[in-house]
Amino acid sequence: MGLFMAALLLQEGHRIAVLERHVEASRQTRAIGIHPPALAALHTVGAARTLASSGVRITQGAAYSGGRKVADLDFARPSAEYPFILSVPQYLTTQCLEGKVLDLDPDALRRGVRVEDVMVEDDGGGLRLRGKEGGSVVEFRSRFVVAADGVHSTVRTGMGLEPRLRTYPDYYVMGDYRDNTMYGDDAVLFLEPGGIVESFPLPAGVRRWVVRLGAPCREPTPHLIASLIRKRTGNAVDAGSNSMVSAFGVTSRRVSRMVHGRVALVGDAAHEISPIGGQGMNLGWLDAAALAPIIGKALRTATCSPDVKELVEFERARRRAAKKAIWQASVNMALGRPLPPSILRARNAVIGRAVNLPVFSELVARRFTMH
Repeated sequence: MGLFMAALLLQEGHRIAVLERHVEASRQTRAIGIHPPALAALHTVGAARTLASSGVRITQGAAYSGGRKVADLDFARPSAEYPFILSVPQYLTTQCLEGKVLDLDPDALRRGVRVEDVMVEDDGGGLRLRGKEGGSVVEFRSRFVVAADGVHSTVRTGMGLEPRLRTYPDYYVMGDYRDNTMYGDDAVLFLEPGGIVESFPLPAGVRRWVVRLGAPCREPTPHLIASLIRKRTGNAVDAGSNSMVSAFGVTSRRVSRMVHGRVALVGDAAHEISPIGGQGMNLGWLDAAALAPIIGKALRTATCSPDVKELVEFERARRRAAKKAIWQASVNMALGRPLPPSILRARNAVIGRAVNLPVFSELVARRFTMH
């Protein structure tokens, strides 16, 4: 989010500093799904085409249960411009956005800087940031601060803001394996009595698998995840081809205010969303896309004062979007929880019939693609 926000402002001629606490860029795949509204936003900094050429375009999906297809899902219908969900490893997305920032200003990105304090100056509303770079204390002065520093936001904590926290009874293990299935570029959901298994294509012949559990997995291994996949879905994956494993529980957080004077929180710093459904990263980009014009407009005025009404509307709209995303993620997780076989069959039959209705099918497609 920070890199995207920086690119938006840099291309308008503003001076920006991106303070990144990590010295080296991550090579983790992590979040992979970019939805059509986010692709449209990324297009404004020239990133959408580059990313689309690096990823897999998912235009459709399918739901199975007990080896039988329950429903087809069409992700192409809601968007004429980007009729797909793009699957691309997060490190490639970060590399693309970092490249856009450095092309605009080679000195904009400061790695290895950890922000510790944000203080209001007495000179008419400026800000002073204090942090550490290596073993030294560093200071920066700014008219605005946009905190895109994640779930455990240092800026948010330093301002004494406690987001509303909710925990869920859902735990997952996740792994990336060589794709030896026949699903091609489709997303696949397996609605099974033991809980859902999700599967998504990645570039270079890799497929991600996500398995729902009822308790935390302390030591996820490629073989454990492969065993769970085979037991629930019948698909045999090669444990030796694994390139990533992860285990996680689910919480959601949402702050009561995103804007505090000249400090704004975006992305996970403002609202943490369940990874199930892949909305969190996209939500953060859309936060930045909505905020950048307001800050850019203020920076072009003599007083550098943002329009209060525009900030209020920004906050109202983005908090509403976050609330909607949290609700959608909750529905997705509920659909993936274990059910007795008889109840599961009945529910799947209802889903299968409903998806054949054009109105319901359109609604499902729009929900999955964040329209």
